[in-house]
Amino acid sequence: MDDYRRLADRVADDIAAGRLVPGQRLPPQRVFARRRGIAGSTAGRVYAELVRRGLVVGEVGRGTFVRAAPRGTGRSLVEDATAAPVNLELNYPSAPGQSELLAPSLAPLLRPDVLTGALRPAPAAGTPEARRAAAGLLATGGWRPGPDSLLFTGNARQAVAAALASLVRPGGRVGVEPLTYPVVKEIAARLGLTLVPVATDEEGPCPRALAAAHRTAPLAALYLQPTLHNPTTATTTPARRRVLARTVRDLGVPVVEDRVWSFLADDDPLAVHVPGLVHVVDGLSKRVAPGLTAGFLAVPQERAGAVAAAVRSGGWSAQRFALEAAVRWAADGTVARLVAAKRADAAERQRMVAEELRGFAVRSDPRAYFAWWELPPGWRADTFAAAAAAHGIAVTPGPAFRVDPGRAADAVRLGLASAPGPDLRRALRTLAGVARGTP
Repeated sequence: MDDYRRLADRVADDIAAGRLVPGQRLPPQRVFARRRGIAGSTAGRVYAELVRRGLVVGEVGRGTFVRAAPRGTGRSLVEDATAAPVNLELNYPSAPGQSELLAPSLAPLLRPDVLTGALRPAPAAGTPEARRAAAGLLATGGWRPGPDSLLFTGNARQAVAAALASLVRPGGRVGVEPLTYPVVKEIAARLGLTLVPVATDEEGPCPRALAAAHRTAPLAALYLQPTLHNPTTATTTPARRRVLARTVRDLGVPVVEDRVWSFLADDDPLAVHVPGLVHVVDGLSKRVAPGLTAGFLAVPQERAGAVAAAVRSGGWSAQRFALEAAVRWAADGTVARLVAAKRADAAERQRMVAEELRGFAVRSDPRAYFAWWELPPGWRADTFAAAAAAHGIAVTPGPAFRVDPGRAADAVRLGLASAPGPDLRRALRTLAGVARGTP
């Protein structure tokens, strides 16, 4: 069972030691299998494990290439991304003076009588105070979840996992956008789910493509990011949301709607149109801070029990201390102040992108904390990421987001939130210079 992982560790060690360099092509799987004296299926699992760790990029018809990995462990590019001097892979916003804003609300929690309660286990349904606070945080102009429909997890990733685990049996099919959040690919692999790409256009996911995918073999659920889609920053238009909602209702396919970046926008969720089918996912990590967070799930009331059971069985329950902190941050206006500051900060960082990458094919939204850069001709995503790493800059190659294992877009995602402003501007200027050169 673990043999393929040990083989993957050896390849990872070769990458970390520099024996395999960024951009280098690995041998075809059949050649790798013959050299190692293993079955072809085992070689396939080794390569899949290396892709999962973010160490290589595989493209049908082109081969498998070493990604730019920081020297050290060689175990996981995502985990080690902070080793890059300027990290545009991780994407956690932090407003100026954030710690000073958060600290006063935490002080009362440190009183012994309050701390005793805050350190008790939290059920999936949280507390009445947490449900009321979360309902207020998630509310939009046209939608407000009922407190009784709210559940809590440790973070938004766990909320996605719990929703999918409650909806889809192992082997089931889940429709997603062709480019999707990489962690969802990992979640699907661990739950034994098959991700099915549903075509999108400039307005959002295509209802006809969704219906066609469902006719081919029934979809058990959809996972969508209609607001500030990661990585493309696209936001589904209101007209398309209405048509998509009608299609979902006609097909009877439940939706997991990821809204972790929605605090930067003012769009209503799909739950406005099909409340009985949409499971809304959100969290505190982007809105407040990544270190003390909670995931939110607003689910159809009749499904609350099934989703809560998935939260418990997955070990995805929220920390009560985090829920207590969230209640206080919401009540005293701290969250609202942070959201306002981060909206302004995201807009400023997008202005940097517009200035420094002028003339390139960059897709972005003035409200977003990331941008999708379609690279100039001649550049592949993996070789550009390697070139960026040589300049001390970590970026995420497009294939990390692609569901279809076919040829990936020659693009990279730029996470704009984590780097200090002056470092971000210098990094963007450096990347522009790299892109104007030859691979």
